[in-house]
Amino acid sequence: MIGAGKLTFGEVVFNTCMSGYQEVLTDPSYTGQLVTMTYPLIGNYGVNSNDCESPRPQVSGFVVREASRTYSSWRAESSLDEYLRNSGITGIADVDTRALTRHIRAHGAMRGAIAPVEMLQADVLSKVLDQPLMEGLDLACGVSVNEPYEVPAIGDEQFHVLAYDFGVKAHSPKLLAERGCRVTVIPAETSVDDILNDPPDGLFVSNGPGDPAAVRGAERAILGLAESDVPIFGICLGHQLISRAFGASTFKLPFGHHGGNHPVKYLDRQTVEITSQNHGFAVRGGEGDKIPGAPGLRLTHVNLYDGTVEGVEHQELPVLSVQYHPEAAPGPHDSRYLFDRFIELMRERSRQK
Repeated sequence: MIGAGKLTFGEVVFNTCMSGYQEVLTDPSYTGQLVTMTYPLIGNYGVNSNDCESPRPQVSGFVVREASRTYSSWRAESSLDEYLRNSGITGIADVDTRALTRHIRAHGAMRGAIAPVEMLQADVLSKVLDQPLMEGLDLACGVSVNEPYEVPAIGDEQFHVLAYDFGVKAHSPKLLAERGCRVTVIPAETSVDDILNDPPDGLFVSNGPGDPAAVRGAERAILGLAESDVPIFGICLGHQLISRAFGASTFKLPFGHHGGNHPVKYLDRQTVEITSQNHGFAVRGGEGDKIPGAPGLRLTHVNLYDGTVEGVEHQELPVLSVQYHPEAAPGPHDSRYLFDRFIELMRERSRQK
């Protein structure tokens, strides 16, 4: 074992990133999951205080083939093992992660545990079976902030953006701030009336964990602001919530999309982006560019692995969303243009006032 060495439970998933394990560990979208890294050597550059996507690790547990015994980086402040141990996160090394990944791909993500060796297998299995399934779980409120906070614009302030925090990664407000936005990050349970009574220049709906069907309250705010022509941009869970607000449905993927190498086709440009992804649910697609149940939405991006919906836009309102992570930390930067599109939507709206 590595890390805390205590019994822990979660949904077992795999991640294909070759680096960025600290960003993976601190991504709130991994709440309630035991993350298996497919890359065989993890921990070789240590951890530091600058690469966190949230204040602490969010995973339930961490599974690796080999945990590096040494680490080397001028930015490193501690080892991976020490970081996990100090954070109370249990990990396990010397696992055949290739075999485990193949098992998950064949049978789907499933409940699991990392347990001390002295525990009886039958006792652990019984406890695993008592754990709730991911379907129906609202985990977003548990990782959201309790009080609003602001990220000031870098340079001249152009716009004020509200960021609905369902598990927001630190890099998203940062990229908006770099584009002249003052970002107010608000709790997931913020009163809808508070949002509608003082509309921002734009609404960002963040990533997060759990089942989008179980997250209540955001749909009214999304629809209210959209109908007031306030530009809205969502990613990951935010994409699912926006789609559901306009009538679409979502479903559980067999083993999800987790990693930094997923090809996505942008239909409008006929180009392919390599994307960073982390989700276990998806929006249900239909024929052509139609989204069943949501006639106002059109398909803009499609996953080239399995054909699932990766992006939508509203045909009349200033609303767009993508399933993947354009902030891409860790991961490629092919999709950063989406933040610029969001800025342009707010700019167009300000011209019309």
